[in-house]
Amino acid sequence: MKPLITDDDRAQLLDNGAAAARGEKRDPLPVVKLFTLDTHATWLLTELNPDDGDTAFGLIDLGIGTPELGHVRLSVLEGIRGPRDLAITRDLHFTPRRRLSEYARLAQADGSIND
Repeated sequence: MKPLITDDDRAQLLDNGAAAARGEKRDPLPVVKLFTLDTHATWLLTELNPDDGDTAFGLIDLGIGTPELGHVRLSVLEGIRGPRDLAITRDLHFTPRRRLSEYARLAQADGSIND
């Protein structure tokens, strides 16, 4: 099974997480997009907690019409399977087009991440 994030993703997520831990006010581009193939859940992640290397922050859309900014553990995501027993996967073709705050604003207005 492929890892949810690459080593390069992890380095960028940790860098963004370290900046947030220092109190820097940044609005980063999402680093990685994760999604389910058999439900409508999507995660746009921007940072990873440098203390545990597992708690990610980003825009979470569980496919129920209420996307929100929040935290999720990568270790939990790795264990989730959808109704057809499909794992969460990384969008290999994702290229961020806007800052996290703009993704969040649009997703909350639309009820889902549409990018």
